[in-house]
Amino acid sequence: MISVSDETEPARSGKPKMNPDLGPVGRVLGTADATPLQFWTAVAPGSYLQLDDVVVTQRDLPDREPVTIAGVVTQVRARHEGAQFDSDVFAIADGTLPAMVQEAAEITTTRVDPELYVPPAPGAIVHRASGETRDAALHFDRMERRVPMGTGRDGVPVFLNADFLDGTRGAHVSISGISGVATKTSFATFLLYSVFRSGQLGADGANARALIFNVKGEDLLFLDHPNTRLDDATRAYYKLLDLPDSPFTDVRVYAPPRAGDSTGSPDVSGRLTGVDSFYWTLEEFCSAKLLPYVFADADDERQQYTMVVHSVTAHLHRYAVPAEGGISIDGRRIGSYGDLVDHIVDQLTDDETRSIWAGSAINMGTVNAFARRLIGSKRDLSRLIRGDLAQRRPHQIKTADSAQVTVVDLHNLPDRAQRFVVGVTLKSEFEEKEKSGTGRPLLFVVLDELNKYAPRDGSSPIKEVLLDIAERGRSLGVILIGAQQTASEVERRIVTNSAIRVVGRLDPAEASRPEYGFLPPAMRQRALLARPGTMFVNQPDIPVPLCVEFPFPAWATRKSEAGPPPADSHRSIVQSADPFAVIGGRAGADDDIPF
Repeated sequence: MISVSDETEPARSGKPKMNPDLGPVGRVLGTADATPLQFWTAVAPGSYLQLDDVVVTQRDLPDREPVTIAGVVTQVRARHEGAQFDSDVFAIADGTLPAMVQEAAEITTTRVDPELYVPPAPGAIVHRASGETRDAALHFDRMERRVPMGTGRDGVPVFLNADFLDGTRGAHVSISGISGVATKTSFATFLLYSVFRSGQLGADGANARALIFNVKGEDLLFLDHPNTRLDDATRAYYKLLDLPDSPFTDVRVYAPPRAGDSTGSPDVSGRLTGVDSFYWTLEEFCSAKLLPYVFADADDERQQYTMVVHSVTAHLHRYAVPAEGGISIDGRRIGSYGDLVDHIVDQLTDDETRSIWAGSAINMGTVNAFARRLIGSKRDLSRLIRGDLAQRRPHQIKTADSAQVTVVDLHNLPDRAQRFVVGVTLKSEFEEKEKSGTGRPLLFVVLDELNKYAPRDGSSPIKEVLLDIAERGRSLGVILIGAQQTASEVERRIVTNSAIRVVGRLDPAEASRPEYGFLPPAMRQRALLARPGTMFVNQPDIPVPLCVEFPFPAWATRKSEAGPPPADSHRSIVQSADPFAVIGGRAGADDDIPF
């Protein structure tokens, strides 16, 4: 419960008591309507209120216990009282016209205790909330598991209710903002770090896994290396949040093989150890029916050649058999993705075999459209779908067999290849969770550029997987942390199913979209000015979004910041002179810097 008192004695009945040193900051305004959900406060001389301050007031009722009304400052204004014309400001400044400056703050109610929805009385004293009173005003006292996500404008920690993050009462996080300024990836990784290291999820947090797709530079390839730029102030910040100021402890990095490299060495430059190559064999490509993910653009599903895609996929699944590292089909041995594409095109353009591969109702125009698209994929996918690399060597991305944090590096891949990797990996992980039949351990999926993979219009195999995760992932323990520049361009059902919505710096046109209707008008304007490291977080427990500042990463965000990894770093298979050598290594991150 919330308590307001001007006394110095402990609050009665064990109720939280406001810090009396703060004193009153004003009184409920009598010249503006006061409602149970919103009211204005006149700020006392010598005091001030800023946006996001938490305040509390009390309403006495006859024959009932007092009602405590707490809220957050959502607007502040100042004006001259006694002025009539705009030019009066000069006369007032010269002292020739009597007037006084009066500040007032708009308060949006966050909690009423007990729940008697009456307006505060004009003239009632308003206090700035602190301590337990502040926690109660923001419903932190009702959160059984509080995950720290930074500090408020008052420099005091703010929390996320883990019930709305791990699927207990809700799941999924949507993060929006301008690329390079909104620090979306930085906040996503800090949120993961807080989940893993705060201990608020208990065994669920310790056993949870994270799958992070890295799409910008060599970001996120040094997550387990300490940041050498960490200073004493930042260490104190982590201590305030009750978090260690250390990097992620268990990370494994996957990168695609270098183009034209027959050894399969990972295509990275900043991180040379602790990186595994990922790829799919031709046999896996056929048996797992992965061809549709070659056509993963949302526009593809609107084309007639998708019928050919599904027919060819079924034919490959039925007739392709392993053969000397590659596959054999129609009596022909195929050892590369390029050879497979050429064989499919040959069969489709042959009058005798076309109906076997694509069906009798398909015309040549449709076949040619499919063939052009498939031939265009050879350059993008040849290094990912292989018949020349050892199959016994681990090469698949499987979080269950990996570290706590699995980073999949995509930044050196073209757009089509990125879509293929994201779609196939998510499909595989989601199917594994379905087979297990349990929501534990949790799997957090961090995916940037969500508007590219799940656009508002059209359909694609990737979009269908992401919709499945958004709508059924909660019950299976798959939590999507999606980031995008424009939430207005993401599939509505994905955004709607996100219990936690986070906004960083926004573009003015984007801020006016209805997807940001949860932001008060003043907060929408502030989102246009937000500096890196400042986010506005909306969660179901709290009726007003909270302004949050999160600390500088304790892990390296680029190679130049990376200190030596801890001695107990994760051991992984990497490419070296011996392709099966086991070398101790760690991964890393070149995340966008929040400050």
